[in-house]
Amino acid sequence: MVAKLSDRMLLSGDEAVALAARNAGVLLGTGYPGTPSTEILEAFAQLGGKAQWAPNEKVALEVGLGASFGGARTLVTMKHVGVNVAADVLFTAAYTGVSGGLVLISADDPGMASSQNEQDNRQYARAAGVIMLEPADSQQAYDFTGAALAISEHFAQPVMLRMTTRVCHSKSIVVQHPLPQTDSSPDFKRDIPSRVMIPAYARPAHRRLRDKLARAAAYAETCAQTILESRSASLGIIASGVSVMHAREVAPEASILQLGFSYPLPMQAIRTFVASVERCVVLEEGDPILVTELRAEGLAVEGKPERFRFGELNADRVRRILERDESAEPVVQPGKPPALCEGCSHRPVFETLKRLDCIVSGDIGCYTLGVLPPFTAMDTCVCMGASIGVGLGLRHVLPPEQAKRVVSVIGDSTFMHSGLTGLAEMVYNPPPTGHLLMILDNGTTAMTGQQEHPGTGRSLLHEPATRVVFEDVARAMGIDYVVTLDPMAQGNALEEAITAALASGKLAVIVARRPCILAAPKIRQYEKIALEKTSRCAASCAAGE
Repeated sequence: MVAKLSDRMLLSGDEAVALAARNAGVLLGTGYPGTPSTEILEAFAQLGGKAQWAPNEKVALEVGLGASFGGARTLVTMKHVGVNVAADVLFTAAYTGVSGGLVLISADDPGMASSQNEQDNRQYARAAGVIMLEPADSQQAYDFTGAALAISEHFAQPVMLRMTTRVCHSKSIVVQHPLPQTDSSPDFKRDIPSRVMIPAYARPAHRRLRDKLARAAAYAETCAQTILESRSASLGIIASGVSVMHAREVAPEASILQLGFSYPLPMQAIRTFVASVERCVVLEEGDPILVTELRAEGLAVEGKPERFRFGELNADRVRRILERDESAEPVVQPGKPPALCEGCSHRPVFETLKRLDCIVSGDIGCYTLGVLPPFTAMDTCVCMGASIGVGLGLRHVLPPEQAKRVVSVIGDSTFMHSGLTGLAEMVYNPPPTGHLLMILDNGTTAMTGQQEHPGTGRSLLHEPATRVVFEDVARAMGIDYVVTLDPMAQGNALEEAITAALASGKLAVIVARRPCILAAPKIRQYEKIALEKTSRCAASCAAGE
């Protein structure tokens, strides 16, 4: 059913995806918050859709795949590095196929506005063998989401919808119209050879996958996502994603072939287009994937110089590519660097770690800012959850006097995301000098906008949910030395706790717990509402209602 909103709206790409998912009958949205994808599930929930945060992206895709096996349309959201976490599921899901439409959103971050790398997830479509669509603006984000669900069901395959920061967060007009609907209701139908990937079943599944991709390539030749804009024959541009918008702005006279269906490629349509123009330039943000593939097909196309592989494209950079302008680009003056909030409970932690000259194995979260002045108290940061494993690796090989100074620091949401296995490693393969893990629990997923996680005791809509207690988990996994404290308490309790844990030579966990200063008012409000609801329920039960 179409959401009761205006027919014509100004929406971000994320909001457009959420609206399309609601209008196309998606029964479950699941994912892990990560800029620039976070707002999709939040908007989907606000529109009345069933949405939930998973502990991490792998679990989200597993849940989504299970829902799809049950015949439901499902949306799974994550940022580009999240696909790394979900890749184990994704590669095999391409073999198993799907029943209900399954769309995986990969929100890439070229230019690394808020990420540790700028990987180009078009590579994943080719490596895993999954169909990929790439919208260029909010209207296409809406249209392509609906199409992706239908295509997923048509080919019985998961479909990746690749967006980028600019498409996710920029706003443009969206005309709301009905989208393709499913003609079936959730229902489990047993299909063991397709869904149980033992080698005997996986071998024919791989052949089925390649057959589906061949049929998808034929479909792409004339589908609505392969868009031809015929203008001048002197210049032709092949592009996908937001590069299409830059091309239209810089070269309004050029003919453009938009590869909205960007894998598998519609090669015949591309050949026809290249033959129809005197000069053909491939504009793509990120890795030179399209130009490499087209040149391998023997097509005479131009690409971009290597320097434009880095960062986002924009109108000026596209102009330089088209004009073969090799002059230096203007130097962008750095803005004010990010910093931990005044009053943030992470501040005293990093001040103390620096004062104690600790070797700090860090992790992904707003506390990563502990690497910057005035703290400069983080020595490594690789990926979600890596603080524990990297810290343990250092402990195992460093001379004892250095090893005893190593501390792993992880946030509460990140601990739930991928810290549990690191903790298991810590217990199973303890270093000779022991190890200290600090969980900085500020009660929210702060960096991406204060979302919930299994350790907060609240659901995506901030309603009461079962809470995972970190201290209980640590003790249950074999850690006897567990300390909980307020890092901003008066006195030297924090420094004394860290010093004692390091000197003990034992495996130790310190939970430094204090609500995020920005989220604290909201958390109090959520808890008040939950308490009032519990009180009303208790009163109703007492009255025999």
